[in-house]
Amino acid sequence: MGKQILLTALLIIAGLSCYSQIVFEEGYFIDETGHRIDCLIKNVNWKNNPDGFEYKLHENTEIKRTGIQDAKEFGIDSISKYVRASVQIDRSSDKTSYLDDKREPVFHEEQLFLKVLIEGKASLYMYEDEGVKRFFYKKEDSEIKQLVYKRYVLNDDRIIENNKFRQQLFFDLKCPGIHEYQVESLSYDKNELYRFFIDYCECTNTGFISYKRKSKRDFFNLTVRPGVSMSSLSISNYLSDSRDIKFDNSITFRFGLEAEFILPFNKNKWSVIAEPTYQNYRSEKKMEEGSVYGGILTANVDYKSIELPLGIRHYFYFKNGNKAFLNVFYIMDYAVNSTIVFSRDDYSFLNSLEPDARNNLAIGAGYKFKEKYCLELRYQTEQDVLCRYIYYYSGYTTISVILGYTLF
Repeated sequence: MGKQILLTALLIIAGLSCYSQIVFEEGYFIDETGHRIDCLIKNVNWKNNPDGFEYKLHENTEIKRTGIQDAKEFGIDSISKYVRASVQIDRSSDKTSYLDDKREPVFHEEQLFLKVLIEGKASLYMYEDEGVKRFFYKKEDSEIKQLVYKRYVLNDDRIIENNKFRQQLFFDLKCPGIHEYQVESLSYDKNELYRFFIDYCECTNTGFISYKRKSKRDFFNLTVRPGVSMSSLSISNYLSDSRDIKFDNSITFRFGLEAEFILPFNKNKWSVIAEPTYQNYRSEKKMEEGSVYGGILTANVDYKSIELPLGIRHYFYFKNGNKAFLNVFYIMDYAVNSTIVFSRDDYSFLNSLEPDARNNLAIGAGYKFKEKYCLELRYQTEQDVLCRYIYYYSGYTTISVILGYTLF
């Protein structure tokens, strides 16, 4: 049952992801004739360089798609820009287990949309696709060329780096204010190359445009998560019907602290979350014991635990800046000083059980307001809290309403 619920939740998230609202943002593209078309472009914050894009001419017009064969360039105002170029690209793997023994890159000509990072007297571009990351550059009106970097194996045991890109930059981007040691220490890294090209444009006193978008928020959130839960517990014993008890629903309080790590792709719509939570369920049930001795059987449950939900979250953005979200969790549960005690009015004590819960699953849906406040409704699948006992089975279920306040 738990696996079915998890699968259903994942399918719902995937489905909603396809239809969720991503705001079309003001942008443009240049068609094959060189004509600029102002439009609204669907910004999905591409992790891999796209081979096309969706756009609308106006807010209420139909959505169209344009491929690389029909657009020379496109951009989203003040956010990103892509230019079409026929370039020589080396797609050699950078994964250690797939390295070859050739120092020189193996180039193939391809037509690609390159992401513009810096545009000026010297321009920097990036291409990323399924683990392949390459940087390209051009100086003024020259052709776009790849900055060469390649890892390869020497004598079957040593991994060597071909850092030809440093030589390219040293000879092509000379300026009195840039020293040789600055080039020699460069890594084949987006941030370092970005900074170098800015230094070059500033050194030559030429203007430039930056398309390296700065994040509007951190990629880590810490949120206080108090809430209330409606919980219920039922117990059955395979040997004695007198131990079959259904406790009443009980409203309990819970307190959690959520750590959220936002994944830096797909417009920051996915995150990984962990939420250590304390919860306490208490209830009492009296019933006539169905034995020849009669008497009133009383069952008291005091179930305290530390839960550790680990899960994924998917956001759905709205134009007002707020957002809805869906969660899927795998929950590990650790009981703390918990007991289920059976007693009778004519006996002071019958027996006591110590809860020990199985892990379970949960799904939740919520709304986040102004990046600070959130409200979530969460359902946890049935959980056996007496899994250590052979002849007992229990079903513990919880529905929670959770408030949240993001500290940072």
